[in-house]
Amino acid sequence: MPCCHSLRAIFMLAPLALSGCMVGPDYKRPAAIISPAFKELRPAPGWSYATPSLAAAPKGKWWEVYNDPLLNSLEERVSINNQNVKQYEALYREARAAINSIRAQLYPTLSGSLSFNRNSTGRGSRNASSGVLVNYGTGSSETTYTASNTTETTYGMGPSASWDLDLWGSIRRQIQAQVTEAQATAADLANATLSYQVQLATAYFNLRYQDSLKDLLHRNVQFYERSLQITNNQYQAGVADPTAVLQARTQLEQTRAEEVQAGIARAQYEHAIAVLAGEAPADLNIAPAMLPRAIPAIPVSVPATLLQRRPDVAAAERRMEEYNARIGAAIAAFYPDVQLTASYSYSGDPVGALVQVANRIWSLGAAATETIFEGGSRTAAVHEANANYNAYTATYRQTVLTALQSTEDQLSNLRILADQAKQQQIALNAANQAVTVSMNQYLAGTEIYTTVITAEVTALSNAETALAIQQSRIIDSVTLIGALGGGWDPTSLPSKDSMQTDNPFLPSFIQKDKN
Repeated sequence: MPCCHSLRAIFMLAPLALSGCMVGPDYKRPAAIISPAFKELRPAPGWSYATPSLAAAPKGKWWEVYNDPLLNSLEERVSINNQNVKQYEALYREARAAINSIRAQLYPTLSGSLSFNRNSTGRGSRNASSGVLVNYGTGSSETTYTASNTTETTYGMGPSASWDLDLWGSIRRQIQAQVTEAQATAADLANATLSYQVQLATAYFNLRYQDSLKDLLHRNVQFYERSLQITNNQYQAGVADPTAVLQARTQLEQTRAEEVQAGIARAQYEHAIAVLAGEAPADLNIAPAMLPRAIPAIPVSVPATLLQRRPDVAAAERRMEEYNARIGAAIAAFYPDVQLTASYSYSGDPVGALVQVANRIWSLGAAATETIFEGGSRTAAVHEANANYNAYTATYRQTVLTALQSTEDQLSNLRILADQAKQQQIALNAANQAVTVSMNQYLAGTEIYTTVITAEVTALSNAETALAIQQSRIIDSVTLIGALGGGWDPTSLPSKDSMQTDNPFLPSFIQKDKN
């Protein structure tokens, strides 16, 4: 049948169309601005920076290096319940669904029609029975006519097809752009998940700092209570003046107030953790516990590994390829658009005799269209695409530089804070000794109580500083893990093949995710 031959001819041209060229530049990843080694890991004369084996590097559940079951439980909820992560996940699914929408343009568009028309035509006709009428007064004559109507019914049915051959790769460049955009949104999702996991760990250890601070203040409250009792006994024995008792009581009550104040920040951190875990603040209660003393060793390799381990760098790189493909799509507009069309239908009356050779209508055609003049809009579109590509290239390189900066910052922080912690511990030990000596001197009557208070205030201040340094070291270790990508790698991204092998004729909810 001609219809079958027409449609068969269109499908037989599929390999020819799909093997057509794709105009525009092929993608080559631009070089990033990167150093061969981290500055903080370069050995200085006389010393070397010790790093653990890369085999111990965090992979996936990076938070497990802190050996805290509650933290592990909270972190697991981020990727499941965090609403911001869900938003990024929906954007990824949207980008992936758009691939099928664009890819459908590579296939013929088939449509069917069924029509019904009933037309009535009215016309005048000579009335033979009336003859000729003669007017004897004027001598004129006239012929009479009567009106008649013709009513026709027409039925029509049949398929039609059209196909853009995409000889220059405009559609295929758009598919390439959308595939890489979907990969970029997948990297955005991974980066958002990592970011909120880092935020949760940061809030968690800040909460533990408040617990440790509250414990430190509480221990000092107990110490000051004993000091007050000693001073009061001295006063009752007549060897101390009332001023010493009032000074001891003032110091005690001030420290109690500081202990209470520590609960403000703790409550806020607990609320933040609940929201990051996707829960209402009222539904989460975290029992007090101390800030960890051990700082996990974080393996760090060469800077080039950041290009593979950071999802934000991967997202920026994928968008470079996306906009490189869009340059090709813009260039393809300079070439003729070739389309094939075919139709096969029946038209007639009645319905029972519609499908007959005499009522058959078919056509097969090809058309090429080329814009002759458009005022430079196509050239402007190419320039725009090139500018966008250059912008995303700069974004990629800046993302790499920012990643390097963040990593160097945390490495230097951890190195300097480790030295500061050692020095601060020496200062704290000396301050504690000063408290003991001043109290003994006061009891011996060789020093006034103001000396004791000064020593105690200094000791507490040094203890708080030591605790704050420990907090900073823990937080910086978390930030360093985030800066290194949290164990993420590009194999976590959906492959191009997995996103282009879905059946385009099936609804998206029937497709099986091949990731």
